[in-house]
Amino acid sequence: MGTVFSRLCVALILTKWLAQILLEWLNQRHVQAHAKEVPPAFANTVTPETYAKSAAYTLAKSRFEMIELSWSAVVLLLVLFSGVLPWFYHGFQRALGSSVWAGPAFLLAAGVILSATDLPFDWHAQFHLEERFGFNTTTPATWWMDRWKGLLLALALGFPLLVLILKLVGWVGAAWWFWAWVCLAAFQLVMILLAPVLILPLFNKFTPLPPGGLRDGLLALGERAGFRARDIQVMDGSKRSRHSNAFFTGLGRFRRIVLFDTLVRQLDQAELESVLAHEIGHYKKGHIPKTIILALGACLLAFYLISGLVGKEWFLPGFGFTAGDIVPALLLFALLSGVVTFWLSPLFHSLSRRHEYEADAFAASLIEQSQPLIAALRKLNEKNLGNLTPHPFYSGFYYSHPTLLEREAALARTGPQPG
Repeated sequence: MGTVFSRLCVALILTKWLAQILLEWLNQRHVQAHAKEVPPAFANTVTPETYAKSAAYTLAKSRFEMIELSWSAVVLLLVLFSGVLPWFYHGFQRALGSSVWAGPAFLLAAGVILSATDLPFDWHAQFHLEERFGFNTTTPATWWMDRWKGLLLALALGFPLLVLILKLVGWVGAAWWFWAWVCLAAFQLVMILLAPVLILPLFNKFTPLPPGGLRDGLLALGERAGFRARDIQVMDGSKRSRHSNAFFTGLGRFRRIVLFDTLVRQLDQAELESVLAHEIGHYKKGHIPKTIILALGACLLAFYLISGLVGKEWFLPGFGFTAGDIVPALLLFALLSGVVTFWLSPLFHSLSRRHEYEADAFAASLIEQSQPLIAALRKLNEKNLGNLTPHPFYSGFYYSHPTLLEREAALARTGPQPG
C-alpha cells in the first residue's frame, strides 16, 4: 500500500507541474497574440510603448517561472524519494536524541535547507529580472539582511511554537490536533496585532503621513466612512522596489493604514482617497475576518488530517519513516499539501476577486464617483507593468484580483449610487 501511495504522490506532483507549465504556456501564447497593439479598451489610456513593455515583462516572468517550477518539482521528488529525509532525520536523532526539542530543530533545519534551494532563483528574479525592467532598488546587502532577519524570526517564533505542538501530543493524546490548532490560532491572532509594531519595522521604516491636505483628506474620508484608524503611515517600499501598494495592519483599535511611498508619489490626492476607500471597503465588508476564519479553518482541517495519517502504514513507511512519528508526518504533510491545494486555488482566488469587486463598489459609493478609482487602477497597472491580457484560465488559477478590464467594467455597472 505504501508503494501505491508513493506512486500516487509522484503522479500528483508531475500532474501539478504539467498543469502549471501548461498554464504558463497558454498565458504566453495569449499575451503574444495580443502584443502587437494596445487592446481597444485601453487605446486612449495606455501608450504603445508601455503596453509593449508590460507584455515583455509578463513574458519574461513567465519563462523564468517555468524554469523555477521545473526546478521545484525536481527538488520535491528528490527530497521525497531519494531517502535523504529519513537519513537526515535519523542523523538528527543520533546527534540530539528523540526529545521534544530535537523534533522542532529537525523541522526548522529541513525548512531552512529546502528554502535555500530557492535562493538562486530569488536572487535572479530580484537582481536580473526586476533590474532589467527598472523595478529593483534594493542592494545585495539589504537582500541578504532580509533573509537573515527572516531566518532569525523563524527560529525565535517557530521553534517555541513547534515545541508546544509536539508537547501537546504527549499531554492530551489523540486530541492533540485540536489543541495544536487552538495554540496556532492564538499565535496567529497575536501576531496580527504585534507584527505591525515588532516585526514589520525590522524590515521597513514607517513614518506618519505628514500634516497637510493629503492627510486631512484621507482622515476626513475615514471619518465619513465610519472608519477610524490609529494612524496613516508611509512605508519606504522604494527601499527594495518601485512596485507600489497599500494595506491595513492590525485589528480593532490597533489597525493602521499603510501607504507605500511609491504609491504616494504615483497618485494624486483624489486617486489616493479612492485607494483608501477601497481598503476601507475591505474592512466594512468584513473581508479581513472572513479571510482569517477561512485560513484558520484550513489549519484545523490540516491538523485533523495529519492526526489521521500519522498512524497509517501506507503513509510514513512509504517514505522511509516509522508509522506513528508525528515529526516527519508534519514535514511530509507540508511538502505534499500543495499538490492538492493547487487545484483549489481557483476557488479561493474567486472568493478573493469577489472581495475586490465589493471593495471597489464600496469605494465608488463612498466617494460618489468611480473615475478616481479607475484612474488609480490604470496608473498602478501602468507603473507595475500589469498584464492587460492574461489568459482566462491563467487569471482564474492565479489572480487574487480581477484584471483591470474586469474591474473597470464592474465599476461602470455599479456606478456611484450608494449601496
